[in-house]
Amino acid sequence: MHLEPGAYPAPPGATSRRLEWTFLPPHLRAYVERRCGSPVVEAISQTSGFTPGFASVLVCADGSRHFVKAASVKAQRLFADSYREEGRKLAALPASVPAPRLLWMLDDDWVVLGIEHVEATMPRRPWRRADLDATLDALEVVADELTPAPLELDTFAGEFASFLDGWAHVRATHDLPHLDEAEALARRYAEVCTGDTLVHTDIRADNVLVDATGKAWLVDWNWPVLGAAWLDSFFTLIGPRGDGLDVDAVISSRRLLRDVPAESLDIALALVVGYFLSACDQPVPPTSPHLRDHQRWQGQVCWDWLAERRGW
Repeated sequence: MHLEPGAYPAPPGATSRRLEWTFLPPHLRAYVERRCGSPVVEAISQTSGFTPGFASVLVCADGSRHFVKAASVKAQRLFADSYREEGRKLAALPASVPAPRLLWMLDDDWVVLGIEHVEATMPRRPWRRADLDATLDALEVVADELTPAPLELDTFAGEFASFLDGWAHVRATHDLPHLDEAEALARRYAEVCTGDTLVHTDIRADNVLVDATGKAWLVDWNWPVLGAAWLDSFFTLIGPRGDGLDVDAVISSRRLLRDVPAESLDIALALVVGYFLSACDQPVPPTSPHLRDHQRWQGQVCWDWLAERRGW
């Protein structure tokens, strides 16, 4: 039995309610302008993603552009911690990785990241094959350059163990066939996801930028772990699959995916089904009104894909 995910329900590029430049403390705005080297004349808030931290392209009087992220340690501790970790990980990435560079960082009562501005746009929705190929090309570079990982990280098996907890909720709320088999697959995830590659774990359209040359840049390096080299490429296909692309043909054409056993791919899908179809029923965060719709759609896409692959 399939679920019908329909069209992607969240408005691309307008999914987050973020802090605006004018609401940052005056002393912090002054500090950022000193680091940028010129007064800020325009702040273009980046309203994609699902977090409320400040994230804007700052246009300065001298014509330069800077991408800056900020979160209050006191008022937004979770997001400040996330930005701190992103700064640590960005600083460790070699220049060969297609990611904007960390230029400077403040860690005080606010965590602030000054990141290289890349003139590029997010992939359009629905996904186009050219944007997907550019993203997968970038992920192949990541796998090549970050195996072994250049810094100490938690493992995929350890960090994603909590995804199994969602299966009790899925079983209680969904009258679907083959749930026993799907959960059994999910519980084998550690067998197939282990590796020594730095895995980004959060590649989706709002964490990718494609420039005028067709090169993809990967952003938001908050949650990398150690895992199998194919994981990012595979999970990237969830959105394109939901948007109607033939991702099974993509799998057969990509060097990180084509030799992965079909059973391993099914196990990875089953793992995220349990997470998405449970997380989507949690309360809606006021600063991220589209998060649960996004998670529900992702879960439905993954279940539909898994059911098709397994012949359910």
